[in-house]
Amino acid sequence: MASATPTMRPLNCWKSIIRISRRRHLSTRYLPTASAVSRRTSPPPRLVSNIPGSSIVAPKTIRTYPPPPSTRKNFPTPINDVHTAQLAILDPTGARSRLLSKNNPDAARVGDVLLVRFKEPSSTSSTAKKPSSPAANDATSISSPTNPSANESYAGVCLNIRRRGVDTGILLRNHFTRVGVEMWVKIYSPNVAGIEVVQRKERRARRARLYYMRKPKHDRGNIQNVVTQYLKTTSLVRSGNIAGRKASAGKKKSKKT
Repeated sequence: MASATPTMRPLNCWKSIIRISRRRHLSTRYLPTASAVSRRTSPPPRLVSNIPGSSIVAPKTIRTYPPPPSTRKNFPTPINDVHTAQLAILDPTGARSRLLSKNNPDAARVGDVLLVRFKEPSSTSSTAKKPSSPAANDATSISSPTNPSANESYAGVCLNIRRRGVDTGILLRNHFTRVGVEMWVKIYSPNVAGIEVVQRKERRARRARLYYMRKPKHDRGNIQNVVTQYLKTTSLVRSGNIAGRKASAGKKKSKKT
């Protein structure tokens, strides 16, 4: 015989079963979206006839202008273009650029002894007076960093090479009256007549800036003797006397033997 317990269960149990669906029905609302709501931008047609004509404002059209022509498309790198134009004037042959180029194996490097020749100003050369004593000649032959243009040349050990396009410069160090003197020289300056490598460093420096040579332990001191020997050698090579001296030295040796 089947049990009658399920049939005798109270009917209010269905209330708890239907409660979830009833809550869902009450919490669900369907609202129109903002795009579905139509907004009138003008009054309805039946009211236009009642509005006076002076109060109706027609929509204004805003005049638009095209953007100005951009110079960036024509000159994407203006600073490089200015440097190129200046180098074409200051260094037309490109000799000074090759002197400090990293791709040139014979370029000047830090640690080398460089000789910079300056141009004499036209005003001083025309009005300059000849010295009256040989002591004055000796005084004018010594290059001074305070006024290099009047002394024709300046030599020193290259401590630093600053590559800045047209503003490229080299730092030279020398000794005058037992005092260390340094001077920056702009290689593209119109006052510079030429730059020569007097003596190469034995080994390539491991640093880009040789500021440690300012210390007494590494300071080379006065390099006037090196420059003087270089000038004598170059003058003999240009005059052709070296070959004659070598030939005469060979003849003397042959006579003794």
